[in-house]
Amino acid sequence: MEAVAQKSAIKGGEFIIRETSADEIFIPEHFTEEQKMMAAATQDFIDLEITPNVDRIDSMEPGLMPALMEKAGELGLLGVAVPEEYGGLGMNFNTSMLMADIIAASGSFSTAYGAHTGIGTLPILYYGTEEQKQKYLPKLASGEWKACYCLTEPDAGSDANSGKTKAKLSDDGKHYIINGQKMWISNAGFADLFIVFAKIDDDKNLTAFIVEKEFGGITMNDEERKLGIKGSSTRQVFFNDCTVPVENMLSERENGFKIAVNVLNVGRIKLGAGVINGCKTVASQATNYANERKQFGVSISSFGAIKAKLATMATKTYAIESAAYRAGQNIDDRIESLINEGTDLSKAKLKALEQFSIECAIIKIHGSEVLDFCVDEGVQIYGGMGFSEEAPMARAYRDARITRIYEGTNEINRMLLVGMMFKRAMKGELDLLGPAMAVGKELTSVPSFETPDMSAPLAEEKDVLKKLKKAALMVAGKAAETFGPTLNDEQEVLMHIADMLIEIYAAESTLLRTEKLMGIYGDEGSQLYQQMAKLYMHDAVQKIRNHGEEAVACFTEGDELKVLLMGMKRFTKINSVNTRDLRRAIADKMISENKFPYSLYK
Repeated sequence: MEAVAQKSAIKGGEFIIRETSADEIFIPEHFTEEQKMMAAATQDFIDLEITPNVDRIDSMEPGLMPALMEKAGELGLLGVAVPEEYGGLGMNFNTSMLMADIIAASGSFSTAYGAHTGIGTLPILYYGTEEQKQKYLPKLASGEWKACYCLTEPDAGSDANSGKTKAKLSDDGKHYIINGQKMWISNAGFADLFIVFAKIDDDKNLTAFIVEKEFGGITMNDEERKLGIKGSSTRQVFFNDCTVPVENMLSERENGFKIAVNVLNVGRIKLGAGVINGCKTVASQATNYANERKQFGVSISSFGAIKAKLATMATKTYAIESAAYRAGQNIDDRIESLINEGTDLSKAKLKALEQFSIECAIIKIHGSEVLDFCVDEGVQIYGGMGFSEEAPMARAYRDARITRIYEGTNEINRMLLVGMMFKRAMKGELDLLGPAMAVGKELTSVPSFETPDMSAPLAEEKDVLKKLKKAALMVAGKAAETFGPTLNDEQEVLMHIADMLIEIYAAESTLLRTEKLMGIYGDEGSQLYQQMAKLYMHDAVQKIRNHGEEAVACFTEGDELKVLLMGMKRFTKINSVNTRDLRRAIADKMISENKFPYSLYK
């Protein structure tokens, strides 16, 4: 795999205060041949086993989903992240992201796969004792056993630590007796193993347990009737005097909430990666339909309104793909750095994920919303057929909607990522204060009238990116100064700041990837990527300006507001670009090739 420069220098969240160079990031074009072969084999599995059976899957044909999971296990797809000594493939984090990406287009199967390989398996991998790992990981990696994750309760969703499920030590001290109710549990209907969170006695925090179905005391409601991902098993689970051996406590007492938070970091970033192939598939299907559908004697793909939709779908997908694998490699590099310092593998993975928890939340939010955009536009391009279950868009539209809800709603994740950034600043781990103060001084200074050299490709966009970071620092700094410790209560302001950060990270990732591709393909060969990067940047500037203006208007007024609005105008200035021509050029490539405009693995 391509070596990425200055691995140990990159910290989570610091993208907002430092200029990242292209040689510091990973791009998916640099996956190894082995990784590309795995991606192609995974796509073959989807094409052969999942796509022809989507109706059977959605009807929840008894035994079908478990059988598909077992076939995935035979191919090694369930053990990508599991070390070889426990029956897995022992691949790195970005490779597991790649697998989630390819499986993204499989709808309900993607949910079952993600629940099993992520939140079902990783708690044991990261927190289990050696005995627990030896006992359970080989069965999970092979697909012999399927796993689920029992955290959410009727009165404990985003506030997971308020759960009421209880665990009590038996009189003989050999077992914990668990009683309580869990809901929205993916894979529950066929799971052999449950990761269960409960409070022991009157503990303040949750404790985690590994619960085998055969322990008994487990009952369930019927399968939930859901809006989408209809083929995935989702049930309420009841624990009625469920007897769990004391050795099946996972990690330490009251460490359950920490486990939940850290494992959800994995779930978030993998969810963001786990939409990419779905976006590409929908874009390809919409392109194909637009080429075939005739109105007024011509294909509707010749219409500017349709071209605009196709091009924007491709551009947004390019952006989330760029951001996801950039963050994934940052995590891998941090893992490697920690291992070199003497940290064991499991702890290194946990620390690396915690370090990049801000990016994990960004990828989750951005990816889920790009998917929602793509499926919505896909339905629109299909027109009346898009509303029919006979066409592929109806299922895609329904299945996509859950991604903005699970692994923490996008609203919660927006507030979390801003909160985490400020928390790190308070601890001295991230220097937000210095750069924010510098931006404040710049606001009251005379603007420089020097004209930087803009002759290099993307030079203007990179200059604009620097200013966008100043815009975000200006708003975040002023908000922190105004509200102090009560900032967490200002959810509307936090949401605006989060959206500014999300767009900056996605735009920067897109620009840096494009710069690398220009080095690979040359100026002429990278025109498509340059067009998408310029289009994304133009749209990002508009969004950042709007969110910034709305945010400062929430907590300033009069002359102070005028100064901040003037600053926002200065920092979000970009020369006009012919977005119509950019979109047409991108769409024309899609139309001519009758699919998503570029291919990485097959």
